[in-house]
Amino acid sequence: MGTLLVKNIHTLVTMDDARRELRDAALFARDGFIEAVGTLADMPAATADVMLDLRQHIVLPGLVNTHHHMYQTLTRALAQESELFGWLKTLYPIWARLTGEAVYISAKLAMAELMLSGCTTSSDHLYIYPNDVQLDDEIRAAQELGIRFHAARGSMSLGESRGGLPPDRVVEDEDAILRDTRRVIEQYHDPKRGALLRVVVAPCSPFSVTQDLMRESAALARSYGVSLHTHLAENDNDVAYSLEQFHCRPGGYAQAVGWVGDDVWHAHCVKLDDREIGLFAATHTGVCHCPGSNMRLASGIAPVRRMLDAGVKVGLGVDGSASNDAGHLLNEARQALLLQRVGGDPAALSARQALEIATRGGAAVLGRDDIGALAPGMAADLAAFRLDTLAFAGALHDPAAALVFCASPQVDVLVIHGRLIVQDGQLLTADLPPLIEAHNRLSQQLIHGD
Repeated sequence: MGTLLVKNIHTLVTMDDARRELRDAALFARDGFIEAVGTLADMPAATADVMLDLRQHIVLPGLVNTHHHMYQTLTRALAQESELFGWLKTLYPIWARLTGEAVYISAKLAMAELMLSGCTTSSDHLYIYPNDVQLDDEIRAAQELGIRFHAARGSMSLGESRGGLPPDRVVEDEDAILRDTRRVIEQYHDPKRGALLRVVVAPCSPFSVTQDLMRESAALARSYGVSLHTHLAENDNDVAYSLEQFHCRPGGYAQAVGWVGDDVWHAHCVKLDDREIGLFAATHTGVCHCPGSNMRLASGIAPVRRMLDAGVKVGLGVDGSASNDAGHLLNEARQALLLQRVGGDPAALSARQALEIATRGGAAVLGRDDIGALAPGMAADLAAFRLDTLAFAGALHDPAAALVFCASPQVDVLVIHGRLIVQDGQLLTADLPPLIEAHNRLSQQLIHGD
């Protein structure tokens, strides 16, 4: 893998334990891990296999995306005026036509979009498996592009005929779900520090799987030492479903089926009350905040400030590109900052807190101690943005804040585990024009049923 030297960095936002921000800084990495951070004089060598001069850049840890549905890039801008349940009912029949090729191409495009926004690590929640679709389709895309990937083997088993939301034709048999989940863990999961690929156990939601599957999935995940992920308390209808079906709020449901703990994170959590926030803080249960999706579907404003104050682990997610319609993770940090302030408190979330949620916060939610900060011993995952641009003009007195307050840029340089992935704003691991063309063809076939 070799060595990497990044020098003359205009501003280095380390997100280390001291939250240092360094000027005219340097960073040295060997075989994917950082050995030194500081000035050029502090580096163990003056040269390296790969050398980057970033005197016009702000550098920060690679952003961490903790919730997505990458196949949904194929169905953007549909059900434009629907809330969550109506939106899902519109899209389930379309998604029933998904193929393995469509999942592979859409994942590759979604990953490219994320990487060009500064993301180096992403989870993806694939919970629908019609036709020949397998989780392997996304894993192949991740390995080809070089992104650090947490592949969540999602599932739906509770169809309409049994009181669930999805049509019966898109749900799976629970024994088959558990069998395939075990297969992908054994085939792909890498528990080592610096791992580029991990597997997550991820039944979809309270309204699409049974309580038995939730319990069995938790037991399976813990027998292998892998993380657990699902949706929870996304909107008022979601809460009403829990009250009607389980006679408790979503937090109580999660606790009853064994879905709290430091190995669990839940997406959205827009409607958590103070008691549920306290439960999550006490059990070290993580939350993924998806501001763009929550606004698009009129789900509400997640109580992120109260979660952070209580000590809940909070990460950031772009969510599915059919409910957000975009996969720009840095822009999601901007949305998080703005949305927390809508309630009337201009200090509800600061720019640096938004960046911390997108880096260290996401790492904690995914259960990782090797990403989210630029410090010795951490993985060499970094994102660099040019400062000499139109969008940042007038904001160079505080480059870190400018990343969040100003128009969200595309990344100029991206490094994942010491490997140069984006250079001069160009993705080096995929040819985008033919990828976009193939994606648009598959999208048209999917939406129109061709």
